[in-house]
Amino acid sequence: MRTRRSLNAGWIIATVLAGLLAPGFDSDARAQESTLPPALLGEAGPPAGSPVSYFDSEPATRGYLAVPDGEGPFPAVILIHEWNGLVDRVRQVADVMAEEGYVALAADLYGGRTGSNRDENVALMQEAQAAPERIIANLDAAARFLRARPDVTGRIATMGWCFGGGVALSYAIGGENHDGTAIFYGRLVQDPELLARIDHPIYGTFAEMDRGIPPEEVERFADALRQAGIENDLHIYDDVEHGFWLWVDRDPAVAAEPARDAWERLKAYLKRVLG
Repeated sequence: MRTRRSLNAGWIIATVLAGLLAPGFDSDARAQESTLPPALLGEAGPPAGSPVSYFDSEPATRGYLAVPDGEGPFPAVILIHEWNGLVDRVRQVADVMAEEGYVALAADLYGGRTGSNRDENVALMQEAQAAPERIIANLDAAARFLRARPDVTGRIATMGWCFGGGVALSYAIGGENHDGTAIFYGRLVQDPELLARIDHPIYGTFAEMDRGIPPEEVERFADALRQAGIENDLHIYDDVEHGFWLWVDRDPAVAAEPARDAWERLKAYLKRVLG
Protein backbone atom coordinates (compact mmCIF):
# COMPACT_ATOMS: atom_id res chain seq x y z
CA MET A 1 0.00 0.00 0.00
CA ARG A 2 1.32 3.44 -0.83
CA THR A 3 1.58 5.14 2.55
CA ARG A 4 2.24 8.76 1.63
CA ARG A 5 3.03 11.15 -1.13
CA SER A 6 5.67 13.74 -0.47
CA LEU A 7 5.18 17.34 -1.54
CA ASN A 8 8.66 18.41 -0.47
CA ALA A 9 9.74 21.77 -1.84
CA GLY A 10 13.36 22.65 -1.21
CA TRP A 11 13.65 20.31 1.76
CA ILE A 12 16.45 17.86 2.54
CA ILE A 13 14.94 14.38 2.41
CA ALA A 14 14.07 13.05 5.86
CA THR A 15 16.52 10.12 5.63
CA VAL A 16 19.50 12.45 5.80
CA LEU A 17 18.12 15.32 7.87
CA ALA A 18 20.94 17.08 9.72
CA GLY A 19 23.11 13.97 9.41
CA LEU A 20 20.89 12.15 11.90
CA LEU A 21 20.40 9.07 9.74
CA ALA A 22 22.92 7.00 7.85
CA PRO A 23 23.05 7.06 4.03
CA GLY A 24 20.71 4.51 2.53
CA PHE A 25 18.52 4.42 5.62
CA ASP A 26 14.92 3.46 4.83
CA SER A 27 12.62 5.87 6.69
CA ASP A 28 9.56 3.81 5.80
CA ALA A 29 11.17 0.75 7.41
CA ARG A 30 11.99 2.79 10.50
CA ALA A 31 8.37 3.94 10.74
CA GLN A 32 7.24 0.32 10.55
CA GLU A 33 9.57 -0.61 13.41
CA SER A 34 8.90 2.39 15.64
CA THR A 35 6.42 2.37 18.47
CA LEU A 36 3.62 4.88 18.60
CA PRO A 37 3.31 6.82 21.85
CA PRO A 38 0.50 5.43 24.01
CA ALA A 39 -1.04 8.92 24.01
CA LEU A 40 -2.02 8.48 20.35
CA LEU A 41 -3.57 5.10 21.04
CA GLY A 42 -5.73 6.12 23.99
CA GLU A 43 -3.51 4.08 26.31
CA ALA A 44 -1.64 6.79 28.23
CA GLY A 45 -1.98 7.24 31.95
CA PRO A 46 -3.24 10.42 33.60
CA PRO A 47 -1.34 13.57 32.58
CA ALA A 48 1.83 13.87 34.64
CA GLY A 49 2.54 17.59 34.18
CA SER A 50 1.10 20.67 35.84
CA PRO A 51 -1.47 23.36 35.08
CA VAL A 52 0.13 26.75 34.57
CA SER A 53 -0.91 30.37 34.13
CA TYR A 54 1.09 32.05 31.40
CA PHE A 55 -1.20 34.77 29.97
CA ASP A 56 -1.46 37.54 32.55
CA SER A 57 -4.10 39.55 30.70
CA GLU A 58 -6.50 36.58 30.76
CA PRO A 59 -6.38 34.92 34.21
CA ALA A 60 -8.87 32.24 33.15
CA THR A 61 -6.35 30.88 30.66
CA ARG A 62 -4.79 27.71 32.05
CA GLY A 63 -2.14 25.92 30.05
CA TYR A 64 -0.42 22.65 30.81
CA LEU A 65 3.32 22.27 31.30
CA ALA A 66 5.37 19.08 30.94
CA VAL A 67 9.12 19.19 31.64
CA PRO A 68 11.83 16.64 30.79
CA ASP A 69 13.89 14.94 33.46
CA GLY A 70 17.29 16.53 34.00
CA GLU A 71 18.60 20.06 34.31
CA GLY A 72 18.53 21.12 30.67
CA PRO A 73 18.41 23.57 29.14
CA PHE A 74 15.98 22.10 26.61
CA PRO A 75 14.29 23.39 23.48
CA ALA A 76 10.55 23.95 23.81
CA VAL A 77 7.34 23.13 21.99
CA ILE A 78 3.98 24.91 22.20
CA LEU A 79 1.06 22.55 21.51
CA ILE A 80 -2.15 24.06 20.13
CA HIS A 81 -5.35 22.13 20.76
CA GLU A 82 -8.14 21.09 18.41
CA TRP A 83 -11.59 22.70 18.20
CA ASN A 84 -12.74 21.18 21.50
CA GLY A 85 -10.08 22.87 23.64
CA LEU A 86 -7.30 21.74 25.94
CA VAL A 87 -8.31 18.17 26.77
CA ASP A 88 -6.35 15.29 28.28
CA ARG A 89 -5.30 13.83 24.91
CA VAL A 90 -3.35 17.02 24.20
CA ARG A 91 -1.90 17.03 27.72
CA GLN A 92 -0.77 13.44 27.22
CA VAL A 93 0.97 14.38 23.97
CA ALA A 94 2.69 17.20 25.86
CA ASP A 95 3.97 14.51 28.25
CA VAL A 96 5.30 12.59 25.22
CA MET A 97 7.14 15.67 23.98
CA ALA A 98 8.72 16.09 27.42
CA GLU A 99 9.89 12.48 27.24
CA GLU A 100 11.49 13.37 23.89
CA GLY A 101 13.48 16.16 25.56
CA TYR A 102 11.31 19.26 25.04
CA VAL A 103 9.76 21.59 27.58
CA ALA A 104 6.17 21.31 26.37
CA LEU A 105 3.49 23.92 26.98
CA ALA A 106 -0.02 23.05 25.84
CA ALA A 107 -1.68 26.39 25.23
CA ASP A 108 -5.28 27.21 26.17
CA LEU A 109 -7.04 29.41 23.62
CA TYR A 110 -10.51 29.07 25.18
CA GLY A 111 -10.00 30.53 28.65
CA GLY A 112 -10.23 27.22 30.45
CA ARG A 113 -13.31 26.00 28.59
CA THR A 114 -13.74 22.84 26.53
CA GLY A 115 -16.51 21.58 24.29
CA SER A 116 -18.31 18.26 24.65
CA ASN A 117 -20.20 18.15 21.34
CA ARG A 118 -20.07 19.59 17.84
CA ASP A 119 -22.17 22.66 18.60
CA GLU A 120 -20.08 23.60 21.62
CA ASN A 121 -16.84 23.00 19.74
CA VAL A 122 -17.94 25.15 16.81
CA ALA A 123 -19.06 27.95 19.12
CA LEU A 124 -15.74 27.98 20.99
CA MET A 125 -13.73 27.86 17.78
CA GLN A 126 -15.71 30.66 16.13
CA GLU A 127 -15.39 32.85 19.23
CA ALA A 128 -11.62 32.41 19.15
CA GLN A 129 -11.35 32.96 15.40
CA ALA A 130 -13.33 36.21 15.71
CA ALA A 131 -10.43 37.70 17.69
CA PRO A 132 -7.23 36.59 15.91
CA GLU A 133 -5.21 39.27 17.66
CA ARG A 134 -6.08 37.64 21.00
CA ILE A 135 -4.85 34.27 19.73
CA ILE A 136 -1.54 35.81 18.67
CA ALA A 137 -1.22 37.59 22.03
CA ASN A 138 -1.92 34.31 23.84
CA LEU A 139 0.78 32.42 21.94
CA ASP A 140 3.23 35.31 22.22
CA ALA A 141 2.70 35.12 25.99
CA ALA A 142 3.32 31.35 25.86
CA ALA A 143 6.59 31.91 23.99
CA ARG A 144 7.73 34.58 26.45
CA PHE A 145 6.80 32.32 29.37
CA LEU A 146 8.98 29.55 27.96
CA ARG A 147 11.93 31.77 27.10
CA ALA A 148 11.92 33.18 30.63
CA ARG A 149 12.52 29.72 32.07
CA PRO A 150 16.15 28.87 32.88
CA ASP A 151 15.63 25.32 31.61
CA VAL A 152 14.71 26.47 28.06
CA THR A 153 17.32 27.17 25.39
CA GLY A 154 15.17 29.85 23.76
CA ARG A 155 14.42 27.78 20.66
CA ILE A 156 10.69 27.11 20.28
CA ALA A 157 8.42 25.36 17.79
CA THR A 158 4.65 25.17 17.63
CA MET A 159 2.53 22.18 16.68
CA GLY A 160 -1.22 21.90 16.34
CA TRP A 161 -4.06 19.79 14.99
CA CYS A 162 -7.12 20.82 12.98
CA PHE A 163 -8.11 24.24 14.42
CA GLY A 164 -4.74 24.27 16.18
CA GLY A 165 -2.87 23.42 12.98
CA GLY A 166 -4.38 26.42 11.24
CA VAL A 167 -3.56 28.58 14.24
CA ALA A 168 0.04 27.35 14.18
CA LEU A 169 0.40 28.42 10.55
CA SER A 170 -1.18 31.81 11.24
CA TYR A 171 1.18 32.24 14.16
CA ALA A 172 4.15 31.43 11.93
CA ILE A 173 3.06 34.30 9.70
CA GLY A 174 2.13 36.90 12.32
CA GLY A 175 3.47 35.91 15.73
CA GLU A 176 6.61 36.41 17.77
CA ASN A 177 9.74 34.96 16.20
CA HIS A 178 10.11 31.20 16.68
CA ASP A 179 11.94 28.35 15.05
CA GLY A 180 9.48 25.75 13.76
CA THR A 181 5.86 25.04 12.88
CA ALA A 182 4.25 21.59 12.63
CA ILE A 183 0.78 21.48 11.07
CA PHE A 184 -1.50 18.47 11.34
CA TYR A 185 -4.42 18.83 8.91
CA GLY A 186 -4.99 22.49 9.72
CA ARG A 187 -6.48 25.35 7.74
CA LEU A 188 -4.01 26.54 5.11
CA VAL A 189 -2.85 29.82 3.59
CA GLN A 190 -2.12 29.87 -0.12
CA ASP A 191 -0.86 33.42 -0.62
CA PRO A 192 2.91 33.35 -1.31
CA GLU A 193 3.30 36.94 -0.15
CA LEU A 194 1.88 36.11 3.28
CA LEU A 195 3.83 32.87 3.53
CA ALA A 196 7.05 34.73 2.70
CA ARG A 197 6.85 36.27 6.20
CA ILE A 198 7.73 32.88 7.68
CA ASP A 199 11.39 32.55 8.60
CA HIS A 200 11.67 28.81 9.25
CA PRO A 201 10.86 25.45 7.60
CA ILE A 202 7.32 24.04 7.82
CA TYR A 203 6.24 20.49 8.66
CA GLY A 204 2.83 19.29 7.46
CA THR A 205 0.89 16.03 7.78
CA PHE A 206 -2.38 15.66 5.88
CA ALA A 207 -4.94 12.99 5.06
CA GLU A 208 -6.01 11.89 1.60
CA MET A 209 -9.63 11.42 2.71
CA ASP A 210 -9.93 14.72 4.56
CA ARG A 211 -13.07 16.39 3.21
CA GLY A 212 -12.26 19.73 4.83
CA ILE A 213 -8.68 19.98 3.56
CA PRO A 214 -8.52 17.85 0.40
CA PRO A 215 -5.22 16.91 -1.28
CA GLU A 216 -5.72 19.54 -3.98
CA GLU A 217 -5.69 22.27 -1.34
CA VAL A 218 -2.52 20.85 0.21
CA GLU A 219 -0.87 20.79 -3.21
CA ARG A 220 -1.73 24.46 -3.72
CA PHE A 221 -0.24 25.19 -0.29
CA ALA A 222 2.96 23.35 -1.28
CA ASP A 223 3.16 25.38 -4.48
CA ALA A 224 2.69 28.63 -2.56
CA LEU A 225 5.46 27.66 -0.13
CA ARG A 226 7.67 26.90 -3.11
CA GLN A 227 6.97 30.33 -4.59
CA ALA A 228 7.68 31.94 -1.21
CA GLY A 229 10.98 30.06 -0.87
CA ILE A 230 9.95 28.33 2.37
CA GLU A 231 11.54 24.93 2.98
CA ASN A 232 9.03 22.31 4.00
CA ASP A 233 8.28 18.66 4.67
CA LEU A 234 4.67 18.08 3.57
CA HIS A 235 3.09 14.65 3.18
CA ILE A 236 -0.40 13.46 2.32
CA TYR A 237 -1.14 10.01 3.77
CA ASP A 238 -3.31 7.60 1.81
CA ASP A 239 -6.48 5.94 3.07
CA VAL A 240 -6.80 8.00 6.27
CA GLU A 241 -9.20 10.70 7.37
CA HIS A 242 -8.97 14.00 9.22
CA GLY A 243 -7.75 13.50 12.79
CA PHE A 244 -5.94 10.24 12.15
CA TRP A 245 -2.68 11.16 13.92
CA LEU A 246 -3.92 12.41 17.29
CA TRP A 247 -6.65 9.78 17.49
CA VAL A 248 -5.07 6.61 16.09
CA ASP A 249 -7.32 4.54 18.36
CA ARG A 250 -10.37 5.48 16.28
CA ASP A 251 -9.14 3.23 13.46
CA PRO A 252 -5.80 1.68 14.42
CA ALA A 253 -5.76 -0.90 11.62
CA VAL A 254 -5.67 1.89 9.03
CA ALA A 255 -4.10 4.79 10.94
CA ALA A 256 -1.21 3.14 12.81
CA GLU A 257 1.19 2.80 9.87
CA PRO A 258 0.88 6.38 8.57
CA ALA A 259 0.83 7.74 12.12
CA ARG A 260 4.17 6.03 12.85
CA ASP A 261 5.67 7.51 9.71
CA ALA A 262 4.39 10.99 10.59
CA TRP A 263 5.77 10.58 14.11
CA GLU A 264 9.25 9.74 12.82
CA ARG A 265 9.12 12.70 10.44
CA LEU A 266 8.03 14.99 13.27
CA LYS A 267 10.89 13.90 15.51
CA ALA A 268 13.44 14.43 12.72
CA TYR A 269 11.95 17.83 11.91
CA LEU A 270 12.07 19.05 15.49
CA LYS A 271 15.65 17.91 15.89
CA ARG A 272 16.59 19.85 12.79
CA VAL A 273 14.88 23.13 13.67
CA LEU A 274 15.39 23.08 17.45
CA GLY A 275 18.66 21.20 17.83
